[in-house]
Amino acid sequence: GSKNPDHPCCSSLPPRRCRRRPPAGGAPRPASASSTCVSCSSVGELETSASPRRAGASLPPLGQAKRVVLVRHGQSTWNAEGRIQGSSDASVLTPKGEAQAETSRQMLLSDSFDACFTSPLARSRRTAEIIWEGRDDALIPDSDLREIDLYSFQGLLKHEGKERYGVLYRQWLKNAANFSIDGHYPVRELWDRARSCWERILAHQGKSVLVVAHNAVNQALVATSLGLSVEYFRILLQSNCGVSVLDFTPQACGGHPTVCLNRLNQTPNSPVASGSSGGRKTSKRIILACQGTTQSSSEVRAFTCGMGYAPLNMLGTIQSQKTAELLLDLKVNSILCSPQVAAVDTATAICEVQEAADCLGADCVPRYVEMKNLMELEIDDAFQAKQKSLGEIVQSGWLGSMEYKLLERLWAQSKDAWQALLNELRDDAASDRVVVAVGHPAIHLTLICRCLDLPIEYMSSFHLDDGSISVIDFPDGPKGRGVIRCTNYTAHLGRWSIPITRPTENDEEF
Repeated sequence: GSKNPDHPCCSSLPPRRCRRRPPAGGAPRPASASSTCVSCSSVGELETSASPRRAGASLPPLGQAKRVVLVRHGQSTWNAEGRIQGSSDASVLTPKGEAQAETSRQMLLSDSFDACFTSPLARSRRTAEIIWEGRDDALIPDSDLREIDLYSFQGLLKHEGKERYGVLYRQWLKNAANFSIDGHYPVRELWDRARSCWERILAHQGKSVLVVAHNAVNQALVATSLGLSVEYFRILLQSNCGVSVLDFTPQACGGHPTVCLNRLNQTPNSPVASGSSGGRKTSKRIILACQGTTQSSSEVRAFTCGMGYAPLNMLGTIQSQKTAELLLDLKVNSILCSPQVAAVDTATAICEVQEAADCLGADCVPRYVEMKNLMELEIDDAFQAKQKSLGEIVQSGWLGSMEYKLLERLWAQSKDAWQALLNELRDDAASDRVVVAVGHPAIHLTLICRCLDLPIEYMSSFHLDDGSISVIDFPDGPKGRGVIRCTNYTAHLGRWSIPITRPTENDEEF
């Protein structure tokens, strides 16, 4: 086996549709907050448990900022057949897989990549060749980017694995972190390989690097960059040709870089269309819909007393409509939104489109959507003004700054907000439930951390844009672990979308 394995050791307010307006006297209403304490594990505990390390703690020092874009290969013949691929090289791209790779090529066409690392396996290398077409530099094959080694399982149809291996196959599905076969621990070995890959990827002199590989190894690359253990296997999805973006920022004193997952699993197809999560059927889903952009602070001061009352600007109105159109593919059961105006406007757009599903040809009958204001989704005006990034506030926390105290309050109230969303899912296996939470990106960052059971310091390890959505599935129901299908998905915004990548020339900050 591996020589150095990881050892894993609200009720909502009554329904309402009214906007939040300034109360009499002009003073903003204070956000509600619980008294939950925030605690972090010590470094020693992190090394010996399934708790997260600090993001970037296992990475080498950097001399310059670097962006790494991960792409999973397109659909393969064994994907289509339902075979267990592992690191076998007998599978090749299907025509659908080739088309997916071409979509990814178009998606990334304007980016100025300095290098492309690829798995040597045929399905991944062919995907890389399609995406890399027309670029001068040669592909850089790296054997450690091959898919997870699954030994005797490789080549079996999934039902054959279940029939031949019984208990062992169930362990692979339910407890992959501790799964052992043929004297090996595949997931632990994979995590070791991913750490080794980062040494070479980050050592490349380029500022923007493309990596084309596989489902499991891309999961391991994302997780290890963030300091997450093998227990996070199958929690951060990678769909065929899904794109994930990681930003690495060097520390002034040398040390390990900071890491931010700019987006996870931006897929060629709609992220809400499928009813499965990593091959498992799921009927419970939470969608975090970031409110659209608002009028600038100077415009707001002219007629309100705070940023919380800022309405959507024209771009924000378009973003909210585009999000509503995307979610028409789903039957939304309830919408919980911040009582702040921009969130209510965004939620109302989603609700109105849902209830017009029959007129729009998406359903045969009107849909009824329960819309509720949730005070725990409200944020302080300081975060709306965006004078400081969350990363700056988190990193200055030891100074006890006012901004950090506000962030702690936001973090505390997010515990109740997350529980309210889980309560909305309802623990009823027989019914499908889709719950949409609408609010500012800052509150959604806390909810992603709550889902992943990460401490407050991880808020700066994720990024969300106005108008984006993030999708969380619950294949084991609301009492089970949430599976992150995607974060910061913006492709539905069309010409108003945030580019997956951006040119890095003369751009010192991402």
